[in-house]
Amino acid sequence: MVSPLPLLPGILDQRDEDVAMRRHLHAHPELGLHEFQTSDFVAEKLAGFGYQVHRGLGVTGVVATLAKGTGKRSVGLRADMDALPIQETTGLPYASQHPGRMHACGHDGHTAALLAAARYLARQGSFSGTLNLLFQPAEEGLGGARMMIEDGLFERFPCDAVFGLHNFPGYPLGRFGVRPGLFMASSDTVLITVHGRGGHGSAPHRCVDAALVAAYLVVALQTVVARNVDPRQMAVVSVGSLHAGNVSNVIAETADLQVTVRAYAPEVRSLLRERITSLVQGQARALGAEVTIDYQWRYPALHNDPGMVEFARQVVCGRFGEEALVQDLEPQTGSEDFAFMLEACPGCMAIVGGGDEPGRCGLHNPGYDFNDALLPVAASYWVHLAEAFLAER
Repeated sequence: MVSPLPLLPGILDQRDEDVAMRRHLHAHPELGLHEFQTSDFVAEKLAGFGYQVHRGLGVTGVVATLAKGTGKRSVGLRADMDALPIQETTGLPYASQHPGRMHACGHDGHTAALLAAARYLARQGSFSGTLNLLFQPAEEGLGGARMMIEDGLFERFPCDAVFGLHNFPGYPLGRFGVRPGLFMASSDTVLITVHGRGGHGSAPHRCVDAALVAAYLVVALQTVVARNVDPRQMAVVSVGSLHAGNVSNVIAETADLQVTVRAYAPEVRSLLRERITSLVQGQARALGAEVTIDYQWRYPALHNDPGMVEFARQVVCGRFGEEALVQDLEPQTGSEDFAFMLEACPGCMAIVGGGDEPGRCGLHNPGYDFNDALLPVAASYWVHLAEAFLAER
């Protein structure tokens, strides 16, 4: 842990209010493109701080703008708002009030931290130019960033650069990580349905067992990376869901698999699609079944602009000290639809440690909770970044 962290007094003074905001959001999670109450909450806060608030980009997205001084530069700061379809098990007083939904990735903290920075920048911020705050829906698999861009995000709110920040449990609290170029993997989803022939469990010879075919596919899919991808390249194929049948004495007629596919290199990403499709079709055919494959080409690999990475590094080192920077950060195998924004505008996605003490849950875990001690750290980073980018020139 970096200690003591040189945080802004104007942020620290409002810490209780910010924690309350974060916990309110945590208790009321909403899934992608259904962040209606979340968007209302965010928009109301921003309007109260004095921002011009714009609604509806990417269905439930919120963009807030604030101009000061005579500067011509503009910067975008992005936070994601959506939750995950996970049943929370934390037992906290502010745990999710909506069964089957929870903020298991810290988007409640991302939103609260950017709101805290927004309040400070409106009341005490020293900058000259235009600040665009981008509160994005549907990061978890639905491509909310792409939707906002398709709705004219950067045409309506031009940005000279755009920045993102994601909490990462497992790194010491308050340690920032940035990396030029390739930083996060592409992410695709494959939905496979096996079509067999159902029947009585006592007469398997009269059936084509979809559950058995699915089991073969789970094993066979593991050969794609092991035997088709150059060992010097990164690739992941993971079966996250398998469902077949409902009772013990009925042979399943259908089975459904959900697969996540990750890669760094575009050519590996294409190879994975080709091999997965061919293998699944061939394996099912060999066992007498048919398959339908919905291969969802989702998020590209995330590439940071080297110049914007160097700028972010200077902000971290200059404001928090060089010890606050993770050295030699490796690319991450997770993915982010912020990649779409970086394809449209120069910028940088950074990570910040959420704590590495024993027992702290990782992301996408039903026991995860955003570390509230991180709120003033992330908010201070946003303020320093915006003020440095929009400094008088």
